[in-house]
Order: sequence, then C-alpha cells, then structure tokens
Amino acid sequence: MDTTHTARPVTANGTNGVRVGAAVTTGLFALMMAIAGVLYLIGPPPIVAAIRNLGYPDYLRLLLGIAKILGAAALIAPGMPRLREWAYAGFTIDLVGAIASHTLSGEPTTQAAPAVFALALLVVSYSLRRRQQTTR
Repeated sequence: MDTTHTARPVTANGTNGVRVGAAVTTGLFALMMAIAGVLYLIGPPPIVAAIRNLGYPDYLRLLLGIAKILGAAALIAPGMPRLREWAYAGFTIDLVGAIASHTLSGEPTTQAAPAVFALALLVVSYSLRRRQQTTR
C-alpha cells in the first residue's frame, strides 16, 4: 500500500482551485481579524481614539478584540463546521456594524473602506468554502 501523498489533479470543475481559493481567502481574512483583535486588546492611541470618536466605550474595544481573535481561530480550526458558520455570522455582524458606524457617525465615507474590503473578503471566503463543500 502506497502511503505517499500526491497532489490531486485539477478536475474540470476546478475543485483544487476552489480549495486553494478558500484556504487563501480564509487564511488572509483570519490573519487580518487576528491582527485587528490583538491591536484592539493592546490599545494603541490611534485605535483607542477611533473607537472613542465613534462614541463607543473602551470596554467594547476589548470585547471586540477578544471576539475577533476567537473568531479568527474558529475560521481556521479543522473539523468544526458549525463553529465556523457562527464565526462567519459574527464577523458579518461586526463588519456591517463597523461600516454603519463609520458611515452614520459623520466621518468621511473613506473611513469605512477597510471594513468594506474585509467584508468583501469574508463573502468570497464564505462563498468558496460553501462551494468547496458542495463539490466534495
């Protein structure tokens, strides 16, 4: 019995491309959220000022920091599809809330750009993961 691992050939429906795309977008998104979570916990002055300018208390920054780190871990944890679904839902709520907060607070709309980018990356990651599940 040969136990060497060989790469699967790319099939007509591109399952390897979907798998790679899902891994890359999910990994990039998880890394972004983990870094954001650590920054929220450390609290450098620009982050603290940005949260305060939106009218939120400091304890919310800490809660969001913890949630972002836990959510990032849930996205990359193997064998936990239900937890991953909850993480996707939580990040969607977080990012839609961030976009609304920046937009409705009177800040320039460009302040919402990072959250819009992150939400777009999240949607691509989720879509590719769902597509990967249906092509197995």
